[in-house]
Amino acid sequence: MSVTNSIKEVSIKNLSKIFGRGAVKPGESYGAPGVGSSTAISVFTSITLIFLWWFITNMGWIQPLFLPTPEAVLKKFADVWSEEFAGSTLWGHTKASLFRVFGAFFLACVTAIPVGIAMGVNRIFRGIFDPPIEFYRPIPPLGYLPLTIIWLGIDDVQKITLIYLAVFAPMALSARAGVRSVTIEQIQMAYSLGATRGQVIWHVIVKGAMPEIITGMRIGIGFGWTTLVAAEMVAAEAGIGHMVLSAAEFLVTDVVIMGIFVIGAIAYMFDLFMRFIEKKVVPWKGKM
Repeated sequence: MSVTNSIKEVSIKNLSKIFGRGAVKPGESYGAPGVGSSTAISVFTSITLIFLWWFITNMGWIQPLFLPTPEAVLKKFADVWSEEFAGSTLWGHTKASLFRVFGAFFLACVTAIPVGIAMGVNRIFRGIFDPPIEFYRPIPPLGYLPLTIIWLGIDDVQKITLIYLAVFAPMALSARAGVRSVTIEQIQMAYSLGATRGQVIWHVIVKGAMPEIITGMRIGIGFGWTTLVAAEMVAAEAGIGHMVLSAAEFLVTDVVIMGIFVIGAIAYMFDLFMRFIEKKVVPWKGKM
C-alpha cells in the first residue's frame, strides 16, 4: 500500500506541476481571476480532441462523407499542396486569401483606429461617424455583398472592400471605447504638468486606449476571416473560401475540413502574435 500511495503522490505532484497555476509572481495579486499559464491545458485539450476524432472515424461510427479521418485530411493536404484543386494549389489559394484579409485589415488599421480615437475625443467627429457606423454594423456582410458587386465589380477590390467594411466597425468602436476608458484624473494630471492638448491625446489618451485598440484588432481580424468566404463566393479564381465552397459543392469533405484547419491555424497564429504585441506595448494591462 505504501508503494501505491507513493506512486499516487508522485503522479499528483507531476500533474499539479503541469496543470497547476504555478507560484505567484512578484506584483501579482493572489487569487486574481485568470492569472496563470494555460498552455499545458490547451495542449492536452487539443490532443484529446484529435484523438477522439481519430478514434470515432476509424471505428466507423461516422461515415467519411460527413467526417473523414485525420489521415485522409493529411493526405489531401499533401495532395492539394502539390496539385491544383479548384484552379490552384493550396499555397495559391492561401496566398490569395492572405492578400485579401490582411490588405483589408491594414486599411482598417490606418483608418478605423484614427476615426475611433477622433470619435472619442471630439463630439463633432462622433456626430459625423457614429450614425453610419452604428447603422451598417449589425448588417451581415452578405447583406451588402450585392451592392459591392454592383459598385465595384467582381475583382479583388470588391473582395477587399467587403472584408474592410466588416473589420472597420469593431475596430473603430473598440478605439472609441478605449478613449472613454481613460480617467479624467489622468488627463487633468497631464494638464497640470504643463502638457499641451496634442501631448495629452498622444501620451495619455492614445496610450491609455491601447488595450482596447489591440482587442479591437484581434476581433476585427476574426470578422475578416469570417467574411472571407462570403467575399470569395462570387467569381473568385483562387482563395481558401473559394476552395472550400467548390469542395462543398462536390461533397469533397476532406478538402472542406482541410480549408477550415488552414483558416483556423492562420487566424490562431496571428492572434498569438497580437497577444505578444499586447504584452510588449501594454505591459501594464490587468495590473492597474
